[in-house]
Amino acid sequence: MNQTFKTQSRHGYAVKFSPYFPHRLACASSQYFGIAGCGSLFVLDVSPDGIRPVQVFDWNESLFDVVWAENNENILVACSGDGSIQVWDVAQPQGPLKVLKEHSKEVNAVDWSQTRNEHLVISASWDKSIKLWDITKDQSLQTFLGHDHIVYNASWSPHIQGLFSSVSGDGTLRLWDMRKPDNCVRLIHAHEGEILSSDWCKYDQNIVFSGGVDGIIKSWDVRNPKFSTCELRGHKYAVRRIRASPFYGHIVASSSYDFTVKIWDVTAQSCVDTIEHHTEFVYGLDFNVHVPDQMADCGWDELLHVYNTPPYSKPQNI
Repeated sequence: MNQTFKTQSRHGYAVKFSPYFPHRLACASSQYFGIAGCGSLFVLDVSPDGIRPVQVFDWNESLFDVVWAENNENILVACSGDGSIQVWDVAQPQGPLKVLKEHSKEVNAVDWSQTRNEHLVISASWDKSIKLWDITKDQSLQTFLGHDHIVYNASWSPHIQGLFSSVSGDGTLRLWDMRKPDNCVRLIHAHEGEILSSDWCKYDQNIVFSGGVDGIIKSWDVRNPKFSTCELRGHKYAVRRIRASPFYGHIVASSSYDFTVKIWDVTAQSCVDTIEHHTEFVYGLDFNVHVPDQMADCGWDELLHVYNTPPYSKPQNI
């Protein structure tokens, strides 16, 4: 299956499958390439007949990321260029349930904890900070400082409660423990230039991936991060998004400013597939946790694709 949805004068920034429904996903998008204008949050259902919008939420600033709640199938959190994060309810189209605004600059990324902290969200911003939120409250719980540049991404560990990673324009990958807000528990000088994305391996709690403007994806064992354990080279331009497969421990996907999505075998340190169906930067990327080998991506060409890749159940060098 290969389905396409046009975001209609909105440039795609992020796409996320629902953790509850195999046919549902959300897309955060912006007018004018996110430089100016408004944003739209699309909630979409996929069927053999195509992709149809269930709900479209409009916001007065660009939307850069979205995440589904882990404790309510109708709740999403998005973040925007006005420094806010918004809590949306699919069943209530009139507007956000809550707007939380403490960041002083654009918010690039949001992530919802997948461990036992059911209400906890982190946000990463151009103001060089990461904030921890309980969305049932009206103020942030903690602010994490230390990066010297824009924080492009922050993501919770799917294995260890209270642990999350962040990457920044300062070239570092950092690990933070929410119980230790004054300093990070690990600092890794991961890339020479800006780092735009990271993700945790779903099968090894010690492995985290990073991708930067150098076009390289690296994996790190956080117990001994002096050297990367793997380097994946093949993108011509910056790596914008990394997603570790929820089904195969050795498979990682990435999207890039070179208009492509690539599938990588980490064990063989090689690219096993290149997907070329965009004509602009590919920003959003996600695996469907319910459907093996199904992915979605979105880009600045106003297109969102849902598609199935070949199965990659065995490492390529075995």
